[in-house]
Amino acid sequence: MDKSLFTFPNASRINPAVEEWFDARPGILGSIARKWFDVMRSQGDDVREILHDHHPTACVGEVAFGYVNAYSSHVNVSFFRGTEIDDPAGLLEGTGKYMRHVKLRPDRDLDVAGLETLIRSAYADMKERI
Repeated sequence: MDKSLFTFPNASRINPAVEEWFDARPGILGSIARKWFDVMRSQGDDVREILHDHHPTACVGEVAFGYVNAYSSHVNVSFFRGTEIDDPAGLLEGTGKYMRHVKLRPDRDLDVAGLETLIRSAYADMKERI
């Protein structure tokens, strides 16, 4: 396996710490974050989760493919290998070596299909890598 992949051997199918994180964010931003993390969770029976660096993180088995985080005015849906997945809708932001994110704001329209495609692509890309 590629040594640059981010692995979490303790990731589990259902992680109580992840649920606590969402429970601590009851407003609109928490709701947006939960919605998109649920999309990550739904990608396959091999999806596992962990709270890493205070962010709900989704993995294919033990290898991370994405996470969400709620800030004071927006939510990021982030991808560990975002530079290497197709982004036909041009939603991805960031300048890191590998990471990219989509910034979601409650007062702005969102390309739902585009973000769903990114999540599917990130999951499939990581599944192929492992």
